[in-house]
Amino acid sequence: MLRAHSVADVRRAESLAMAQLPDGALMQRAAAGLAAAVTDLLGGTYGRRVVLLVGAGDNGGDALWAGARLAGRGAHVEALLLSDRVHDEGLAALRRAGGLVREDLDGLAAGADVVLDGIVGIGGRPGLRPDAVAALDRFPGVPVVAVDVPSGVDVDTGRLDGPHVRADLTVTFGTHKAAHLIDPASMASGALHLVDLGLDPFLEHAAPVVEALQPDDVRALLPRPGPDAQKYTRGVVGVRAGSGTYPGAALLAVAGATSGLVGMVRYVGPDAVADTVRTAHPEVVGAGRVQAWVVGPGGGDDGAQMLAEARADDVPLVVDADALRHVDGPLPGCVLTPHAGELSAMLDVERTEVEAAPLRFVREAAGRWDCVVLLKGHHTLVADPRGRVRVTTTGVPWLATAGAGDVLSGLVGSLLAAGLDSYDAASVGSWLHGAAATQASGGGPLTAGRVAVQIPRLLRELLAGLG
Repeated sequence: MLRAHSVADVRRAESLAMAQLPDGALMQRAAAGLAAAVTDLLGGTYGRRVVLLVGAGDNGGDALWAGARLAGRGAHVEALLLSDRVHDEGLAALRRAGGLVREDLDGLAAGADVVLDGIVGIGGRPGLRPDAVAALDRFPGVPVVAVDVPSGVDVDTGRLDGPHVRADLTVTFGTHKAAHLIDPASMASGALHLVDLGLDPFLEHAAPVVEALQPDDVRALLPRPGPDAQKYTRGVVGVRAGSGTYPGAALLAVAGATSGLVGMVRYVGPDAVADTVRTAHPEVVGAGRVQAWVVGPGGGDDGAQMLAEARADDVPLVVDADALRHVDGPLPGCVLTPHAGELSAMLDVERTEVEAAPLRFVREAAGRWDCVVLLKGHHTLVADPRGRVRVTTTGVPWLATAGAGDVLSGLVGSLLAAGLDSYDAASVGSWLHGAAATQASGGGPLTAGRVAVQIPRLLRELLAGLG
């Protein structure tokens, strides 16, 4: 499990670690890892031009010490000091290694092979001062490596407020931070590289801000049939979706549900849509007992009735699309799957507010409706009423395509029916959905139907230990 911790917990862990290490050892580990990552990015150091943007605090110190290492390996290193207070020992080390130090932008030559962002540390406020913005603007198109986090983002919430660094690579230390994983700040981090500082023992009892499932976690959670399994004991999921206007939504939700994770899929909907569903999926049957319902995709004006009929069975629900408008009270054990626009309508706030602070609003929604809320986005968030949050880091931009959410709702419903609790079903389903899309895309366009087709193939690989 990948875990991202708060600034307070990281600082506490660093203090405990430093108490057991020689003075400066932790910064040296960080600087060594940073220098190695920059070397890998450049494909070498000799003759390369490296510019350090250095502010006050430890991130500036990490940049200076890393710059000293790179200068010692033949790089031409210049540091622009953006604060009157910088790390004295790191500055002295850079000068000893032959690095140049500039105190104003005019003295800095144009052009570089890489820029290191050591402007603001993890405790900095969102936004950047004009001098930092001007320094970054001096190097358009030059790769930027952020030291620990891109300067100018809100580290604990992932919010953006004003100018900030957009890194090509972020080299972080000890543990991931929330801003690396949570939108919109996650999109400023670029590729992530974690340098191990030995903080894990000191973070063992610290609750993470967010977690991200990894392939081994998903593999361990996947439901598997026992030797005496039959179709009913493996779980039955029902789908109430589709309308005369949106028949395709029913087809796609059923396609997500028929991934092989349950023993049976039932469909209930308009007769014409039911005929289309059974033609495409002859194994799907009609009304009857289920362990979970998927409700709402393409339901149109029937969304309220679909939700009411499904609730009458007193089983866990996946509530999506048109049914979300009719959620009017707590739904313990269920999963809501809105995108930002749908959640903003449910919470009566502007969509831009949800997009600016998805972590805040997904937690608020989970608490309000006493259920798991899956907020779809670039990095989908899954929150439960206890405040736990998982973030999905699988997927590709091509997944932003019509019908993809219908496939996801069917997949999550099948995991619920197979016995996973709502938090695991939503987060595993989201991970599988993104991973299947990545495979199906192959770096190019894809459709929702191709994502559904890819899910069983992905499951076979995971269960075989190949993922």
